[in-house]
Amino acid sequence: MKFLVRALALALLLVPPVAMAGSWWNGDWKFRKEVGFDLSPTGADVAGSPADVPVLIRLSVGNFGYFGDTKPDGADFRVIAGDDKTPLKFHFERYDPQNQMAFLWVLVPKLAGGSKTDKIYVYYGNPDAVAASEPAGSYDADQAVVLHFGGDGPPQDSTAYKNHAAASTAEAVPASFAGAGAKFSGGQSIRIPASPSLQLTAAKGFTASAWVKFDQPQKDAVVISLGDGTRELTIGVDGNRASARFAGAAASATSDLEVGQWHQLAASVGAGTLTLYVDGSASASVPVSATDVAATLTIGAAGAGGRGFIGEVDEVGVAHVARSADWIRASARGEGPDASLVLYGADGQKEGAQGSYFVTIAKNLTVDGWVIIVICMLMLVVALVIMTLKAAYLSRTERANDRFLEAFRALGSDVTALAAASAPSGGAAGGPLHAGSTLYQLYSTGTEELQKRLMHGARPAGQPFQLSAQAIEAIRASMDATLTRSQQRLSARMVLLTIAISGGPFLGLLGTVIGVMITFAAIAASGDVNINAIAPGTAAALAATVAGLTVAIPCLFGYNWLNTRIKSIVSENRVFLDEFVARLAEQFA
Repeated sequence: MKFLVRALALALLLVPPVAMAGSWWNGDWKFRKEVGFDLSPTGADVAGSPADVPVLIRLSVGNFGYFGDTKPDGADFRVIAGDDKTPLKFHFERYDPQNQMAFLWVLVPKLAGGSKTDKIYVYYGNPDAVAASEPAGSYDADQAVVLHFGGDGPPQDSTAYKNHAAASTAEAVPASFAGAGAKFSGGQSIRIPASPSLQLTAAKGFTASAWVKFDQPQKDAVVISLGDGTRELTIGVDGNRASARFAGAAASATSDLEVGQWHQLAASVGAGTLTLYVDGSASASVPVSATDVAATLTIGAAGAGGRGFIGEVDEVGVAHVARSADWIRASARGEGPDASLVLYGADGQKEGAQGSYFVTIAKNLTVDGWVIIVICMLMLVVALVIMTLKAAYLSRTERANDRFLEAFRALGSDVTALAAASAPSGGAAGGPLHAGSTLYQLYSTGTEELQKRLMHGARPAGQPFQLSAQAIEAIRASMDATLTRSQQRLSARMVLLTIAISGGPFLGLLGTVIGVMITFAAIAASGDVNINAIAPGTAAALAATVAGLTVAIPCLFGYNWLNTRIKSIVSENRVFLDEFVARLAEQFA
């Protein structure tokens, strides 16, 4: 079943973007992708309405199958607000069409708390477009530092303040949380010197955050140290729990972090409170006396009496304002691995744009071609349902047979003992446990026939009951009848798969022949003989053959697989029948 679901998902990715009517930001762009935001309790669960939140849009083959329709460097991308008019600031942390992967950061002006109505549009498909990516504009004026860790040399700040790292001894990790990251082994560090934009004030407060992953518990390890040596805001890990400190105040999380998983750790100082956030949720808060700080940012190395961090770090940020709880939650839920904030919608195509070849084929399909394709698709759906149900039925039968055989092998010399245990007064070892077992059905038939002869047969006093050769053959005949009916049930509806295997290609061929005939007839009637007149109709006609093969190929594989399992069960039934009759003869002959 999982295989079928994955196959259908892959097929959907191969379908071209559908034409969309209505408003369109700019006619020079052929395609767009809708991206929604879910702030409802079942999504990111953000009650407030945070503003100017940078959201990470992760594009991959799982949600975006059209990298081939974009420019190789992604220069044709544009991000437009939900009104389909207002351009939004964005930038790519990484754009890799060969590996079908992109990390797109978008500054969303406002998110409606508790709802899932907000959306934006990502436009692409303009070969003449020039790059409009703007990293500095992707963050508001309160964001002082953002490190993506991409590129060579010390990490570069993506904000407009250009607070670049002066030195770095951390190990670069090409594939980290989002693009590249940094790895620390306890002694490495990254240092960003103090600057006017890193002057943190008590009046506005300040916030620091980072995505962190570690593989072992640590003793008072410092991930981020932000301060002047005497007054420092630190975020770290003690054991398996996150912690934050500032000006003698300490906030510690009440639950463990999952080792080997990414977590966002954030701390804010504002309104006389130090608050620690883990994955967007406030984990602990303590009163604190806030003071102005001329901050130097250190990542990884020990600070404030702590030890060096061991693990990976990515997406480090510092803001010279105390971010709201809703802002931090939306940020974490919009960047994390599950990204519960982000909903990836359908890709659309502008009406009248030169689209995919599949669109051209669909436009040139004749009515008879559509009829054949619809019939083939209905056959495919019926066949998939039959294969799924049949596979589940055979699996239940095989498991039931295994349970029955285990119980039967455990019997002593009395082969009827299992039938006695199946009586209403017996335990669960009988019928209910073996329901669905074809072997138990044979066994039940054999024991019933035996009981009839035990009740009505005459025997001398004190002598054991004996079966004649004719009686044993009669019991075998009854079990053979049950075996035949069982085989019929196992093979029920398999004929529909053989019809799909043999009939699908012929239906497709019929549609192709009719389509080609109509195409040539139309050309003869118009007198226009050229490749542009022939090719579309011929390609559309061949689509019927493709539809027929789409039915036949999976049905062929499924039929052979299921038929092999049916034969195995039938063979096991025959072996059991012979064994049971032999044991009857041994006990009663």
